[in-house]
Amino acid sequence: MACITRTRLRLNSSNIPRSSRRPTFHLGSISYGKSHWFFIPQLQKKWLNFRLAGGRNSETLYARGREHWFDQENEKKRRGGVSCTAEGIERGLFVARRDGGVMAAERLKVVALVAAVMCLCNADRVVMSVAVVPLAAKHGWSTSFLGVVQSSFLWGYMCSSVIGGALVDKYGGKRVIGWGAALWSLATLLTPWAANHSTATLLAVRAFFGLAEGVALPSMNNLLSRWFPTSERATAVGISMGGFQLGNVVGLVLTPLAMSSIGISGPFVLFTSLGFLWLMTWIYRVPNDPQESNSISKAELRLIQAGKSDSHVMKTKLPSLALLFSKLPTWAIVLANITNNWGYFVLLSWMPVYFKTVFGVNLKQAAWFSAVPWGTMAISGYAAGASSDYLIKSGYSTTSARKIMQSIGFIGPGISLLCLNYAKTPSVAAVFMTMALSLSSFSQAGFLLNMQDIAPQYAGFLHGISNSAGTMAAIISTIGAGFFVHWLGSFQSFLSLTACLYFATTIFWNLYATGERVF
Repeated sequence: MACITRTRLRLNSSNIPRSSRRPTFHLGSISYGKSHWFFIPQLQKKWLNFRLAGGRNSETLYARGREHWFDQENEKKRRGGVSCTAEGIERGLFVARRDGGVMAAERLKVVALVAAVMCLCNADRVVMSVAVVPLAAKHGWSTSFLGVVQSSFLWGYMCSSVIGGALVDKYGGKRVIGWGAALWSLATLLTPWAANHSTATLLAVRAFFGLAEGVALPSMNNLLSRWFPTSERATAVGISMGGFQLGNVVGLVLTPLAMSSIGISGPFVLFTSLGFLWLMTWIYRVPNDPQESNSISKAELRLIQAGKSDSHVMKTKLPSLALLFSKLPTWAIVLANITNNWGYFVLLSWMPVYFKTVFGVNLKQAAWFSAVPWGTMAISGYAAGASSDYLIKSGYSTTSARKIMQSIGFIGPGISLLCLNYAKTPSVAAVFMTMALSLSSFSQAGFLLNMQDIAPQYAGFLHGISNSAGTMAAIISTIGAGFFVHWLGSFQSFLSLTACLYFATTIFWNLYATGERVF
C-alpha cells in the first residue's frame, strides 16, 4: 500500500471555554499527492468542524457539506474530469507509491503491453509495404496490380471490423486481441510461401491477415476504457497509438535489413516470433478488467472506478444501424474515419514507392526516409493525448476538446500534403510528410475517443462500423493511388485530392460532432 500520512488533529479554540474544549478532526483532501487514514473528500472548514463528542448542529453541517461536495464532484465528472483520487496514488498518471517506494501502477503495465501489440500489429503490415518492391520485380507485377496486392489486406480487415467490435463488447478486449494476434502472426509467417505459390494464394493469405488485424483497434479502445479513468484516457490512447506508429518505424527499418541478410522470408519470420512471444506474456499478465486483477491495489482500483462513467453495465441488444445512422454525431465519426484511413493508408502503402519513384532513392534509403515521419508521429500522438486531457481538466467541455484535436488532426495534414507537391528533394519531402503524419495523430484524441463518448456501451460495435467504412475508403485510396500514378505518372493530383477531403471533413466534424452521450 501507499505511504500513510497522519490525519491532522487540531484544537478548535474559537468561542469555546478552556474547560470544554474538545479536539476536532480536519480531514485532509483526497487529491493527487496526498493520502490519509480515511478515504473521505475534503470539505470546507465551515462544514467540517465536527466535534468528536458529536452534536446535532455539527452533524447537520457535516451532512450539508458532504452533500454539497458530492454535487460539485458529480458536476466535474459529468464534464469528463475527476478531482478525487485513490489513497496512495500520487500525481503522476502511471506511478504509484508503496511503503515509501516507487512502483509502476498496474494500468501502466496494461498500456505498455497494449502499445507493444499495436506496434507489432502495424509492423506486420509494413513488412509487406517494403517487401512488395522486390516481390514485384521478381514476379513482374505492374504498378496498378501492385496496388491490388497492397489493398488485399484491407479486404479482410473491412469484414472483421464490425464482427470484431461486437465480439469485443461481448467478451472484452483481452480475449479478442489475443486470438487476433495469434492469427495475424500465423498469416505473416505464411506470406512469403503464398507469394511463391501463386498470386491468388497471396491475396487470400493477405486478406486473412487483415481479417485477424481488424479486431486490434476495437480491442484497444475497450481495454483502455476499462483500465483508465476518463481524465487519463486520451493519454493512454496516445501511448498505445504511439506504439502503433512506432511499428511503422520498426517495420520500415528492420525489414530491408532482414531481407538483405536472410532473404525475403527473414522479416516475416522475425515478426511472427515476436508476436507469439508477446502472446505468452499477454495471456498470463493482463486480466480483462481491473476488478479481475490479483495484483492491482485497492487504491488504484478506487481511482479507476471513481474516474469513469458507468459504461460497463449490463447491455441490451445492439442498436440497429437505422438508429445509429439517424444521429449526425455518428456520421461525423464515420466520415472522420473514412478521411483518416484514406490519407493514412495512402502514405503507409505508397511512401517507399513514392521516394523510389519520384526521387530515385534505393530501397534502404526509402525505408529510412519513410521511417522518420512515423517516428515523430508516435511522439506527437502522446502529446495530443496529454493535451486533450489537459484541456478537459482545465474546464473545457469534452465536445470542445474533441473538436479542437480533430481540427488539428485534419487541417494540418491537408496543408502539409499540398506543400508536398512542391518538394524538390527527398529531405524536403520527408519534412512535409513528417508534418502531415505528426499532425494527423491528433485525430487519436478526436474521433477515435469520441466513440466512447457518444456510445459507451456500444463503442466496439460503433468502432467496427466506422472502421469498415474507413477500410473501404482505404481500399479505394490505395488502389486509386496506383492507377493515378500509372495513368498520370505523378502523385501530385492524388495528394491534392486527399488534402481537399481533409478540409471538407473538418467542416462537417465541427458542425455535428459532440462529446455528450447519444446512445
